Order: sequence, then structure tokens, then C-alpha cells
Amino acid sequence: MKKNKSVSKELFEKLAGIEHERWAHWQEYVFKICKINPDNNDELIIPGWAVKHWTRQISTPYKKLSEKEKESDREQVLKYWHLIQSYIKEKENKTVE
Repeated sequence: MKKNKSVSKELFEKLAGIEHERWAHWQEYVFKICKINPDNNDELIIPGWAVKHWTRQISTPYKKLSEKEKESDREQVLKYWHLIQSYIKEKENKTVE
């Protein structure tokens, strides 16, 4: 049982690392398209086109996204899918034993 917990924790930490990389990449993109507020250098102004686009995406269920938008989400999953497949395979092998 201890080994399973350590495998789960190891997988969890690997996924958290990938999530951090994903978030950092996204933030870098957002910072790149935003403008610095001339009245306050600590604030960024998000362009109107991005606000409109992201607001629509936020309120749209995955199933109703365009294929291009779904593909973007799928690309993110591919970054960690191999870890999940390995974990599932290991669990299946332990069940057979």
C-alpha cells in the first residue's frame, strides 16, 4: 500500500510541475499581449479583443468549442497524457498480479 501512495504522490507532483509550466507559458503570453497601464506601471491592460474572446470561451462548454479550440485543449493534455497512461498501466498490472 505504501508503494501505491508514493507512486500516486510522484504522479501528482509530476502533474503539478506540468501544470506550473502550462500556467507560466500562458502568463507569459498574456503579459506579451497586454499593455502597461500608463497611470500605474504595476497594472496591465488586457486588449478588448482578448477579453471578448476569452469571455466567450469561458462561458462555452468544451463540447461546444470549435475544433480549433478543442485542439488547443487537447495539446495541453498531451503534455501529461503519457504519465496518466503509465499510471493506469501500472495499476492494471498490479490488479492482474
